[in-house]
Amino acid sequence: MQQHSETFDPTEFAWRGLSLTPSAAAHIRDLVNKKEGMLGVRLAVKTTGCAGFGYVLDTVSEPAKDDLLFEQDGARLYVPLQAMPFIDGTEVDYVREGLNQLFKFNNPKAQNECGCGESFGV
Repeated sequence: MQQHSETFDPTEFAWRGLSLTPSAAAHIRDLVNKKEGMLGVRLAVKTTGCAGFGYVLDTVSEPAKDDLLFEQDGARLYVPLQAMPFIDGTEVDYVREGLNQLFKFNNPKAQNECGCGESFGV
């Protein structure tokens, strides 16, 4: 019995992209204005947690060659191409929950999330 395995090439897909709520865009612009040389924020994923994947946010002063740029209301969100299969279509929000303020990810690809909200599965 032969099994066929195919390779996945993320450059061959038409991505829907990511979007920022007005609150998230405003927060990213504020961060950029406060830090010299910062261009925007990078959203990536890593293998972690009980559900499989976690979101990783980092500042960007120089984009990576495989970063895709999503710009909205003057805010720049960079996403590594290899993360797109996991987060394509995600809306990034910035919310206040009690005393905490944090980025929230409304990811249509997430099939489940862990109880603490730190990781997701696709």
